[in-house]
Amino acid sequence: MRRTLSAALLGGFVAGTIDIGSAALVNRASPVVICRAIAAGVLGTASFHEGARAAVLGLLLQWGMAMIIALLYLAGTALIPPLRARWGLGGFLAGVATFVVMNYVVLPLSAVGHAPHFTLQKGLENFAALVLFAEIIAAFVYCGSHLRARNS
Repeated sequence: MRRTLSAALLGGFVAGTIDIGSAALVNRASPVVICRAIAAGVLGTASFHEGARAAVLGLLLQWGMAMIIALLYLAGTALIPPLRARWGLGGFLAGVATFVVMNYVVLPLSAVGHAPHFTLQKGLENFAALVLFAEIIAAFVYCGSHLRARNS
């Protein structure tokens, strides 16, 4: 179980890092600006005037949320083992859930205070980025559990 847990946390770290890069591409902004936007969930608009401290906070928040999502995926697939074995489907479903929860629960409850107002294109880009994020986590969890099974 320790190997699977480690794989999930590593998957969260990798997915969280790639997610910052994909957000930078989608929004045509630097990763520093994306990290400050993440920190805005805690600091509000002041995060864009806080410099490097806000960017570091945003990065740490991103990694923390990504690892929590990875642990939730791990727990969910422990309850529904076929989703761990069919990691592509499990990752897609986790991506859908992550998109909904992040945009319509977390953001409105954060210092940002509202759900995003997407154009169709931006909504699809955000959705695709979060599905990719969850697929990465699912692949890491699958590999971690598969390695565990082979070495048992």
